Amino acid sequence: QVQLVESGGGLVQAGGSLRLSCVASGGTFSSYDMGWFRQGPGKEREFVATINWYSMRTYYADSVKDRFSISRDNAKNTVYLQMNSLKPEDTAVYYCAARGRSSVIVTAHRQYDYWGQGTQVTVSS
Repeated sequence: QVQLVESGGGLVQAGGSLRLSCVASGGTFSSYDMGWFRQGPGKEREFVATINWYSMRTYYADSVKDRFSISRDNAKNTVYLQMNSLKPEDTAVYYCAARGRSSVIVTAHRQYDYWGQGTQVTVSS
């Protein structure tokens, strides 16, 4: 059983940056593909970014491409989401998630097995 704990959220002005972190415990971190998702007020949970277990493949939602960057440090059991040029529409609770290694890119939240509790990101205009 993998436990995930996110941190790094907060309040930032539009155009600013934040870096989210997600620390995993209770499993072999390098065995998992990792993803970031978000859920805004009154919205469904949506895919943001994913990185495979050996960091050779990343994939982003169109809405964040060229602004956000996902990375991981398997030695620290941590996945990161660097968010630049933030916009008010990026306001949401951000969740990290884990699933077993896959040869395909997975963006559907229902296909992720483990979830953190979320961290709030608020972008003011």
